[in-house]
Amino acid sequence: MTVYFIGAGPGDPELLTKKAERVIGECPVCLYAGSLVPAEVVACAPEGALVMDTAPMTLDETHAVIREAHGKGQDVARVHSGDPSLYGAIAEQIRRLRADGIDYRIIPGVPAYAAAAAALGQELTVPEVAQSIVLTRVSMKSTSMPDGETLENFARTRSTLAIHLGVRALREIERVLTPHYGADCPVVVAYRVGWPDQMFIRGTLADIRLKVRDEKITRTALILVGPVLGEISDFTESALYDPAQPHVLRPKATVSG
Repeated sequence: MTVYFIGAGPGDPELLTKKAERVIGECPVCLYAGSLVPAEVVACAPEGALVMDTAPMTLDETHAVIREAHGKGQDVARVHSGDPSLYGAIAEQIRRLRADGIDYRIIPGVPAYAAAAAALGQELTVPEVAQSIVLTRVSMKSTSMPDGETLENFARTRSTLAIHLGVRALREIERVLTPHYGADCPVVVAYRVGWPDQMFIRGTLADIRLKVRDEKITRTALILVGPVLGEISDFTESALYDPAQPHVLRPKATVSG
């Protein structure tokens, strides 16, 4: 018996990997986080499978279902939004599985920031503009952040920021980031990426809070911050495809004299 932690992607059922779809379709028990994973994602569960929305359940309650399935020798598909390695709350589940000697495996999924960038039609690592992405969140009412992992510290790098769970903290985000990025730094708030009602709100650190307030968005949003999100056309092209830059797969320069 195996528990499969499955990344469902941000919401679009077509962003499920082939492996994720196959495993969900083979497991007689499917537990999914219904507040973030559409029911359509787990519609491929086999006929007669136990399919449960864990949104109203506690960790102990979901683990009890897994232990019962283990006793019956049944595999379990534990379906999470995005990629389970990022804010998937799987570490505490894994700790319980290990304590009970239950085997598990992880199947990655499409993270929200990648789906958002795809929907926006842009790259997040443009040469000489941005080469780093910081995936972080704000504390608010959730688990506190470790010492040193502060927005201010990340802002000093001027990297592209992908901020989770922060749409209710836009005033604080603006206050902390503006001295480092400037008030005119581009910001995109990506709401329910991959769902039918997805929305992308573009603005700057100076005006994004009011734009989001006007749309009455209070949850399920990813905040992207950084110069790379603006209209950029004069950047240097990557050396990867530069004919004057040989590398191991193209050992000779091909620039004509």
